[in-house]
Amino acid sequence: MKVSVITATYNSARTIQDTLRSLEQQTYHDIEYIIVDGASSDETLEIVKRECSRVITVICEPDRGIYDALNKGILAATGDIVGFLHSDDVFASVDSVQQIVDTFVEDNKNAVYGDLQYVSADDPSKVIRLWKSGQYSRDKLKRGWMPPHPTFYMKRECYEKLGVFDLSYKIAGDYDSLLRYLWGGHVSMSYCENVLIKMRIGGASNRSLKNIWLKSCEDSRALKNNGLSVVPALFWKNVSKIPQFIFKNQSN
Repeated sequence: MKVSVITATYNSARTIQDTLRSLEQQTYHDIEYIIVDGASSDETLEIVKRECSRVITVICEPDRGIYDALNKGILAATGDIVGFLHSDDVFASVDSVQQIVDTFVEDNKNAVYGDLQYVSADDPSKVIRLWKSGQYSRDKLKRGWMPPHPTFYMKRECYEKLGVFDLSYKIAGDYDSLLRYLWGGHVSMSYCENVLIKMRIGGASNRSLKNIWLKSCEDSRALKNNGLSVVPALFWKNVSKIPQFIFKNQSN
């Protein structure tokens, strides 16, 4: 199975080297690596050229934000499976992509997800939170459950059928898309019980009180648009994050 991995960048020179190296080291051979750059003014593209021989496609042009960039990557992808590796994230191990493919092959589902570690922005070896996803059931979506989007890999044919990110969302486009695929689209999904991705803390959704409020408003809209009750889902969505700090040092 060919795996299309998409990285959206914009002035990502500070972190992109680690991201590229984690992709370069993957043991799985059939990877189509796509970089979508929003016309960076720093050294991002020079680092891409220098650090990763596995880059297949580079799209460099202004965009309307990260979801627009990721949509461009999806439309350019030719793999059987599509996933994302953000420019401040890294694969947790050299065989993360192999684990994803193995889960697709063994379970014959349309999507695969795993666990996610939030790590220090300055020291990726320091784990801040562990998002241990647990097994999927559709009813969990009513309680605000979602798979960690950076670990979510889905067959390209599902994107062709169900669409890409809604650009009216600035922060919660990933949540809206997951609800659309899993709740409305009934996409079948399997859990790979390993940490697949390490994500540096400091993402857009929790960078300020303003963004936290915007995220809550967009989460509410995503739930309404996909036919789910807002209050119980948002309550449990936030409460479920507490154990991520308590059990952060657990390993798979």
